[in-house]
Amino acid sequence: MAKTSIEVGVAFTPVNLSDYSNGGIVSQQLTKSEAGNVTLFAFDEGQGLSEHSAPYDALVHVIDGEAEVIIGGESNTIVAGDMILMPANIPHALNAPKPFKMILTMIKG
Repeated sequence: MAKTSIEVGVAFTPVNLSDYSNGGIVSQQLTKSEAGNVTLFAFDEGQGLSEHSAPYDALVHVIDGEAEVIIGGESNTIVAGDMILMPANIPHALNAPKPFKMILTMIKG
């Protein structure tokens, strides 16, 4: 079973914080401030986020599995350990050809 919360000042392993949900997407906000936020996501196979855009940059870091990240119509396959920057105001989408977990860092400003 996954650990469900983090403690300030205590090391943790993000991939162990959340389990996959059969046929679903799990999200857990790790931190939030006026400058941005960091959220852990776990996508089951076949799940995704439809195309949208945001007014600020977002950094995706895949920590388990494999993801398809589409930015401005261009598809990118990224695997555990890879990161990709989704620039502000450019449409993007995410798909899970296999289950994957990612950390999403949104930077405002």
